[in-house]
Amino acid sequence: MSEKIFIIAEAGVNHNGDLAIARKLVDAAAESGADAVKFQAFKAAAGISHYACKAEYQRRTTGSDGSQLEMVRQLEFDKNDHLELLSYCKEKGIAFLSSPFDMGSLKMLNDIKMDVIKIPSGEIVNAPLLRMTAKTAKRVILSSGMAEMEEIRAALSILTGEGFPAENITILHCTTEYPAPLEEVNLKAMNSIADEFGLPVGYSDHTAGIEVSVAAAAIGASIIEKHLTLDNSMEGPDHKASLQPEEFKNMVDAIRKIEKALGDGKKTATPSEKKNRDIVRKSIVAARAIKEGELLTEDDITVKRPGNGISPMLWDEVIGRKAIRDFEEDEILEI
Repeated sequence: MSEKIFIIAEAGVNHNGDLAIARKLVDAAAESGADAVKFQAFKAAAGISHYACKAEYQRRTTGSDGSQLEMVRQLEFDKNDHLELLSYCKEKGIAFLSSPFDMGSLKMLNDIKMDVIKIPSGEIVNAPLLRMTAKTAKRVILSSGMAEMEEIRAALSILTGEGFPAENITILHCTTEYPAPLEEVNLKAMNSIADEFGLPVGYSDHTAGIEVSVAAAAIGASIIEKHLTLDNSMEGPDHKASLQPEEFKNMVDAIRKIEKALGDGKKTATPSEKKNRDIVRKSIVAARAIKEGELLTEDDITVKRPGNGISPMLWDEVIGRKAIRDFEEDEILEI
């Protein structure tokens, strides 16, 4: 069996700043079969200046009025919110994760004993955040949306330069657009990252639908992350690029089926195949009635099912032998 793929339901900011909605997202993630639900930790003013414009997709989903800072400020969850969600996730039997977007929020996650830190794509070039993560985290998930290969290398160099074990890092391939166009997904880059750095890889999926996540699972992703919303029609920047609960469950179910199909990579006859082998394969049989002592020629024998006699692979060894007894047409040959 292949190793279990770790599936993260990215709740992100789809709670719209409301803990009740956040708890419902936890419920939906747990019911879908996801391994973890992930939120975001930030103080808007600590990471976004007054001059920052909304991204194009944010203008599409929330309107052009107001700044990015004003929009994001409404979506903050503080330490108490995180503690409440952490407790609720334990109650529901699902892992709790949160991505830090500024130094204060990373410290807050350290304070609440978050061992796994997911570095968002936008922070892969944030050296101070990477250094602090290396000093405090036990595992790192590094998202690489918008990054060049050399930027991934530089981020890894900072993490490992601070003594963080490389084997505890998983890199996620990602296309940072909402939704991501299929022609820009470049899913093969996930394996290029694995080949380049020799580390586990996964995929953070911003495409519409579930197909690309399932494909990523099929080609070796160890982690799949996908946005989850309660309803695509809700107000907020990320809802329209997220899966609704039933869709998310369908994705999880499909990935779990893919896991079963991946296997261990060793080519051998399986138990279910072995019981069919004699039925489907063929044996050397008499092509006509043969008398004892006759020299066997190619005209005397042929190949037919079942496969519980002499293998056709021994054809050349049978030719020229004497028949050890009389054989009827179609009877499995003995030598």
